Amino acid sequence: MKHRYFLAAGLLLLACNRGDGHDDRGRRDHGDHGHDDHGHGGHDYPAVVVTHFTEQTELFVEYPALTVGRKSAFAVHLTRLSDFKPVREGKVVVILSGAGSPEERFEAQPSKTPGIFRPVALPKHGGKRTLTVQLEGKLSAKHELGVRDVFASSDKARAGTAEVPDSPGAISFLKEQQWKVQFATATVSERKLRASVRTTGHIRARAGGEAKVSAPVSGRVTTAADKLPTIGRDVKRGEVLLALSPRLGDSADIATLDLDVSRGRAQHDLDKKDLERLEALLAEGAVAERRVEVARKRLATSLAEVSAAKRRVAQYRGNQSLSGGGSRLQVRSPIDGTVVETFITSGAFVEEGKSLIHVVDLDRLWLEADIPAADVGRLRGASGVWFEVEGYPKPFEIDLENGGKLVAFGGVINPRTRTAPLVFEFENNDRAFAVNLFAKMHILTGTSQQSLAVPTGAIIDDAGKDVVYVQTSGESYERRIVELGPSDRGWVAVTSGLRPGARVATVGAYYVHLAGSSTSVPAHGHAH
Repeated sequence: MKHRYFLAAGLLLLACNRGDGHDDRGRRDHGDHGHDDHGHGGHDYPAVVVTHFTEQTELFVEYPALTVGRKSAFAVHLTRLSDFKPVREGKVVVILSGAGSPEERFEAQPSKTPGIFRPVALPKHGGKRTLTVQLEGKLSAKHELGVRDVFASSDKARAGTAEVPDSPGAISFLKEQQWKVQFATATVSERKLRASVRTTGHIRARAGGEAKVSAPVSGRVTTAADKLPTIGRDVKRGEVLLALSPRLGDSADIATLDLDVSRGRAQHDLDKKDLERLEALLAEGAVAERRVEVARKRLATSLAEVSAAKRRVAQYRGNQSLSGGGSRLQVRSPIDGTVVETFITSGAFVEEGKSLIHVVDLDRLWLEADIPAADVGRLRGASGVWFEVEGYPKPFEIDLENGGKLVAFGGVINPRTRTAPLVFEFENNDRAFAVNLFAKMHILTGTSQQSLAVPTGAIIDDAGKDVVYVQTSGESYERRIVELGPSDRGWVAVTSGLRPGARVATVGAYYVHLAGSSTSVPAHGHAH
């Protein structure tokens, strides 16, 4: 059976800290996790194991009980709390001070294993000495580990130890394992959490902030390919998106259109000559003035027909712009926004009513949910909403007092779904969200309560029970069943099962769960 050992002098302090504490001042046998190559100077008594935190680093250190005149090899594991990755640079200094003796310093550079430093202490002075492990370099940290006994002899070191059985529920998850995955821990603390009603919804374009531009007539897209609007392009209201050459009919071709022009010109010439003849006869009084007026109208009509035939030819060829008197129809954006979809290619024929371009104002969007009729009453005083979208690391909040807006809370219950629409409008800062994203919503009811809380990532569903994994030392965790209360912006209230100050696995908590489910004890892997 494996055991963990503790200094007799530190038993009381350990008892105070062991439950949920972060500084495990116990000792454990080198064989606990295969620690056979520590190089502890041949000591035949167990190691001291300490976990300690500063604002920037986590220290997990193992070393044999300090003895005057004997080497104590430290295995110092340092983790950056900014990303929970190993400290790779700088040097570690182990400092012994106090008890009326000179300060002693023992230094080490990083070992071949990133995150592990191996200073060797050779104490010259005994007594109760203050132990400090200090990181010096680009990242600096000072871990003050308190007063420790430096024994006068190995016999006294052995006499000052006591054997304590390992916790039967301890889960080993080594630093070398933690550093290789996405992993983090957090402290259990009190937070003010707001009560909310959970529901689901989706992000959509606001009313008036979306336009699906369609073809006003059937025709050919005459805009060059490199001039067509692309996805992601911002456009202004009234901006030309593309040009269409309206289609003339299924039977039209260029030869027929040219023949129409020739026929029109011939008819125009005949009408002109007829008008000239009748005007001469009118001057001689040989014809009535009414016949001359009829001839003039006929000439005007034939002239208009020639002009129309010419325009049809130009329209077919698509070689003139509308502003130049030609036949292309310009399609413009009805709103300010961003092109999110296109359905056209240059030169393609499109039918009247076909969708061409989808434009959305992405700067302000709507979050919409259908609220069950049973919840409508208690949500009348909703003060805001926070929501989570898959793929986004943090929740987002719509604050009605800071740019958010409650657009509508429907007064009519849908008789089929028995729901009422609830719509919030929000500023889409940096255009972080796209339309049609699915969202898990938490609608705030206005009430709040002070409660112990952990990040939602710390909660693991284990066979229908909510559990967390409490860090009892740097490489040891304990499974705890908890009862949960309301959640708020990535935090969830814990009503039982934890105490303030405990540290729990958050990011990567499932790795600890898997380690606890394993029937084998992993090899430690320390390259000592």
